[in-house]
Amino acid sequence: MKMVDVGGKKKTERVAVATSRLRMLPATLARIQQGKVEKGDVLAAARLAGIMAAKRTPDVVPLCHPIALSGVEVTLEPFEAGLEVRVQVRTVDRTGVEMEALTAACAAALTVYDMCKSVDRGMVIEQVQLEHKSGGRSGTWNRGRKGSKR
Repeated sequence: MKMVDVGGKKKTERVAVATSRLRMLPATLARIQQGKVEKGDVLAAARLAGIMAAKRTPDVVPLCHPIALSGVEVTLEPFEAGLEVRVQVRTVDRTGVEMEALTAACAAALTVYDMCKSVDRGMVIEQVQLEHKSGGRSGTWNRGRKGSKR
């Protein structure tokens, strides 16, 4: 086992977008949207958790390189069955930020679960996935688009 040597790579702008989804009862989503969850502002806490997780990814994913992030944006949007988390992470470095984006999407979803579990233990976190990555030697990849490398 070894950490990949990225020392010979050029620093380039790199972007990754990841998503996750939480299925929940309609009443749970309504409580989140109305700010009526006992633990506080669920959406703000989840955004903060996602940002913090992106910054700490090498602490929880053993072979990830610590890299300087230039930006992390976490959004949570309702959909028919719950909430979708979307995370965009940026850097100018020698390696990509896919793991940071995926880790952030998971942490944001886990925070929603933690804050709402007292009213809905049946929530499901699902579809954690990379949607987009750009930069570096392998170029751009987009989920589900023709010509994307898989």
